[in-house]
Amino acid sequence: MKIRTVDEYIANAPKQIQSRLKELRSAIKSAAPKASEKISYGMPYYSYKGRLIYFGFAKNHIGIYTMPPIVEEFGKELKKYQTGKATIRLPLDENLPIELIKKLVKARVKFNDNAKKS
Repeated sequence: MKIRTVDEYIANAPKQIQSRLKELRSAIKSAAPKASEKISYGMPYYSYKGRLIYFGFAKNHIGIYTMPPIVEEFGKELKKYQTGKATIRLPLDENLPIELIKKLVKARVKFNDNAKKS
C-alpha cells in the first residue's frame, strides 16, 4: 500500500507511537505555518521555499531529517541525540524535545527565506 497523506502515515504507524507522531507534526506546523505538507520518500515532508524537514519512525526512534547546516548549527543542543549531517534520532523511550524541534524548523525557515533572496 502506498501512503499518500501524513494522516495515512500516522495511522499506519504502531499504535504506541501515533500520538508522538501527531505531536511532532503539530510542532512542525506551528513552527512553519506556511509550509506545505506531503509524503516524499515514503515519509512526511514539509516544504517552504525549499525543503524544511522530513520525519519517520523506526523500531527504536523517530528520525527527523533537515537539510544542512541546521544539525551542525545546533550541535550543542543536539549532543544527547544520535545525529548525522542531516539526521537526528529521537529515542522512543524519551519525550520529544518539542521546543528544540520548533527551534530547528524555524531556523530552517529563516535559512530558506535568506537563501531565496540571494
